[in-house]
Amino acid sequence: MKAFKACLAGLALLGLSPAAMAAGGTMPLSEGDAPLPDWPFEGVFGKFDQASVQRGFQVYTEVCAACHSMELLSYRNLGEPGGPFYNADDPEATEAAVAEFARQYEITEIDDYGDEVARPRRPADRFPSPYPNVQAAAAANGGAIPPDFSVIVKARPGGADYIYRLMTGYPSYEEFQGEYGDELHFNDDHSHGVLTQPAGLYYNPYFPGDTSGNWDGDPRHAPAGGYLAMPPQLSDGRVDYMDGTEATQEQIAYDISQFLAWASEPKMENRKSLGLVVMIYLFFLAILVYFSYKAIWRNVEH
Repeated sequence: MKAFKACLAGLALLGLSPAAMAAGGTMPLSEGDAPLPDWPFEGVFGKFDQASVQRGFQVYTEVCAACHSMELLSYRNLGEPGGPFYNADDPEATEAAVAEFARQYEITEIDDYGDEVARPRRPADRFPSPYPNVQAAAAANGGAIPPDFSVIVKARPGGADYIYRLMTGYPSYEEFQGEYGDELHFNDDHSHGVLTQPAGLYYNPYFPGDTSGNWDGDPRHAPAGGYLAMPPQLSDGRVDYMDGTEATQEQIAYDISQFLAWASEPKMENRKSLGLVVMIYLFFLAILVYFSYKAIWRNVEH
């Protein structure tokens, strides 16, 4: 008991009251309206679902690319195993598809005379940024700079689970009330009160933040989550999948999460294949070393 009181006193010195601690945090990723997907790329023998990666790439180009860059990804990565354009049976078709896609975009270079010239992008070029600089990105998004998506899955705790929950975790518009539709009423086992959504920001229970400043209920039970500048992006039918898959919100979130997982490590399948070969090699090497040891030292006292 004394230790507990001492801990509270220490927190008070740091300006962290129990109410403040309760106000922060996010909803656990394990909690949601639907269970989390089983990702096929997880585990030692996991591989990407290429059809899902292809659909996720379509979602990125049609929905996400207007704000989010992928500056660490090159066009040629699209043709690697597991990638959207990968064709194991026809490597030449893979290269042609990647080159054709890259040529849709232009890049500005400086020629030998110091003049700016535009040329079609090549497979070795990186993905373009939607903004010329970070200042332009902030100005176009109310002061918030959209994060780069190159390694977003590895950069966020929870990985693909976090992306999936974030994209599907926005409250529906039907849940908001008030004169401007900015009030979210809570009446569950934990929170009772009204949360007012700040202008230009959007509440999401899976986004880190502190909602206590806009909460009129018990401050010890402010809703988990925070506010982000990105409005809800996914809805049923937001994209028209080229393979005919029904584009529900959950399906779109699943596909974009899988594509971003692939983009965070496009060489994962090569790494796992090489790792398996190395483990088999080390296994037989260990056996060889053991029997060599027994044969060499069998008549030597030690």
